[in-house]
Amino acid sequence: MLHPTRPIIAYHLLWHDDVMGSWIPFTVPTDEEVVWVGYSPSGAPTDIWTYWHGKILHTDWRARGTPAIDVQWGKHGSLPRGIIESDLPTFRKLNTFYAFNYVLLPDILLGKLTRPGPSGFFHSYARYRDFSRLLVLGDSLDLVVRTADARDALAAVFGKPYSKKIPWPPASDSVPPTGMADPPRPR
Repeated sequence: MLHPTRPIIAYHLLWHDDVMGSWIPFTVPTDEEVVWVGYSPSGAPTDIWTYWHGKILHTDWRARGTPAIDVQWGKHGSLPRGIIESDLPTFRKLNTFYAFNYVLLPDILLGKLTRPGPSGFFHSYARYRDFSRLLVLGDSLDLVVRTADARDALAAVFGKPYSKKIPWPPASDSVPPTGMADPPRPR
């Protein structure tokens, strides 16, 4: 989606089920996430905002090249590539979600009764936070729409019900950027 007045593109991503809670009746059978990329008049990326479990993460992306997002296993939260894990919001750290894979294992196994999917993530924490598998999505666009309110277009493409995440990141420059590790290296 292109914002009609701000230089921002919203990318709506549709993943397979969240691994947790998929057994609950009437849950949406997919996981819908959103990532926003701000751009300059020349078209170069300037900012990345991601939806991370109810919080908006923001990163200045000037001079970092092609936007890159890391996607969390099982819950599909989106992180700007290279984020410093300690800068993630309290109670939304990667190690917390990694622990949920074990604490909430009965929830994951209940989900297998209603939908196919993994039985859990039985690997190390280092592998949980390994985002080395690259998936290029630039050629996978289904629809481009210029609108401030994308609900009708999203429902037309993805069906109903569609997750009601906020449509755009805050307009204010008062959003503090999250910390970043060294700029990502081209692969």
